[in-house]
Amino acid sequence: MRILITADPEIEVPPRLYGGIERIVDGLVRHLRARGHQVCLVAKPGSQSEADAFYGWPGASSLSRADTLANTWALWKAVRTFRPDVIHSFSRLAYLAPLLRGSIPIVMTFQRDPTLRTVGLAVKFAAPDVLRFTGCSDYIAACGRRAGGDWQGIPNFFEIDALKFSPAVAPDAPLCFLSRVESIKGAHWAIEIARRTGHRLVIAGNHAESGAEGDYWRTEIEPWIGRDGIEYAGPVDDVQKNKVLGEARAMVVPIQWDEPFGIVFAEALACGTPVISCPRGSLPEIVRQGVNGFLIKSIEEGCDAVGKVAGIDRAGCRRRAEQEYAPEVVVQRYYDLYERARAALAARR
Repeated sequence: MRILITADPEIEVPPRLYGGIERIVDGLVRHLRARGHQVCLVAKPGSQSEADAFYGWPGASSLSRADTLANTWALWKAVRTFRPDVIHSFSRLAYLAPLLRGSIPIVMTFQRDPTLRTVGLAVKFAAPDVLRFTGCSDYIAACGRRAGGDWQGIPNFFEIDALKFSPAVAPDAPLCFLSRVESIKGAHWAIEIARRTGHRLVIAGNHAESGAEGDYWRTEIEPWIGRDGIEYAGPVDDVQKNKVLGEARAMVVPIQWDEPFGIVFAEALACGTPVISCPRGSLPEIVRQGVNGFLIKSIEEGCDAVGKVAGIDRAGCRRRAEQEYAPEVVVQRYYDLYERARAALAARR
């Protein structure tokens, strides 16, 4: 199959350092090519992903009207040249406008809450069975479904073999908080849960220096560093992430917002580490209550959950990650969607 994939013009694929969707797109390119498919990537100039064909966006900003017009034209030309069987967009829906009345099936993937008005217009304009949508979780797919169209939740994936499984931890193992240290991630809850339960807490992740989140760091988090077993490890690379997650009794990231997916929760499970979070956004899809973690609605419930994590089967956490978030599993789900999309259009001819 010939598959054309797009990423936003602001991001290089793969990322030079940390990256979320950049890693997903690069992984999809690599794993589809490993299966024998030909893949074209349209992304930021300078991207090093090893696609069979590459086209750089001429416009650098997805928010600029002029750049949107330039990129829409560039994508149309790339499609004319590469002649894909399927188009899979991780970029702007607007870039697809000239292709929505065509004969090539299109999959549009959202990593955040979709703009319902834009989705609704695209659904009305598209020819029958040309356009399908995926969200990085069932939660995002449900949000988009309110605007109409064919939606499916397909989670993000990661290189699961790069994360070491820890079948057991030390009796005095700490809790960990691994995420950007900001109010919506609930670091202040994690600190209070650790203090009340008498466990050490390792906080890993970057934080803001200015604005409201800078104030949050200075008033809610920084005063506790070095006190009552609260440690700050700073931003971590992949090797350090393995260590932080693998040595933790549980990962405590009690989110205060509707998380679209949150790859770190799945990464924790891959290390065998139970997750304690809140039942918002995609978390009920990742965490099965009492099986691979706990979903809490208060600090008190968080303290109760910490007391129960010793009963969680760490091998079961790893299996959950392998069954749901391994590259071969998720890429197959995308491929199956490509095949269904092609078959639906072929049936109309």
